[in-house]
Amino acid sequence: MTCRIQVVFYSMYGHVYKMAEAVAAGAREVDGAEVTLLQVPELVPDAVLEKSGAKAARAAFAHVPVAEPDKLADADAILFGTPTRFGNMCAQMRNFLDQTGGLWMSGGLVGKVGSVFTSTATQHGGQETTITSFHTTLLHQGMVIVGVPYAEARLLDMSQITGGTPYGASTLTAADGSRQPSENELAIAKYQGRHVAGIAARLAAR
Repeated sequence: MTCRIQVVFYSMYGHVYKMAEAVAAGAREVDGAEVTLLQVPELVPDAVLEKSGAKAARAAFAHVPVAEPDKLADADAILFGTPTRFGNMCAQMRNFLDQTGGLWMSGGLVGKVGSVFTSTATQHGGQETTITSFHTTLLHQGMVIVGVPYAEARLLDMSQITGGTPYGASTLTAADGSRQPSENELAIAKYQGRHVAGIAARLAAR
């Protein structure tokens, strides 16, 4: 049986995109999983993106199709990736989710699996608050929330600075964006994708 997985993300400098790729790779390891990678629309003007260097960075994932709110209902599970903005999801993701009122009215996402991953500039920059506050929207949509259990032993790694929470995978970018997702962080993201897809597949088979 086919299990349809969507990985829907926003990335400004590519960190969340790399995490999304790892999440998608993990989901594809589940038999029958059909995985689609999608990005939400940009809201920042081109001139601002150009000045900040984000426009050049975004070229690496310009090929990824843009998500459409109504098509979320086609998925059995959706993994959302967002950078942190002051302890919350970014405006681009919020704007996208604010367009899902029709799905809320129709119950289009009720019973579907939802999961979240993120990035922050610093160790204590809001990774957990971003993910758990994101969960509120998923609960309003009636989704079944899945995180990253401590069966993923990499969450316990104290030998290095690393992201990774029981609520969802995460990465640290450094204040200037120079740090890229580590091997440990990408492995946790891959685990999350595989874990979510596995649960979605079992639910779809019922």
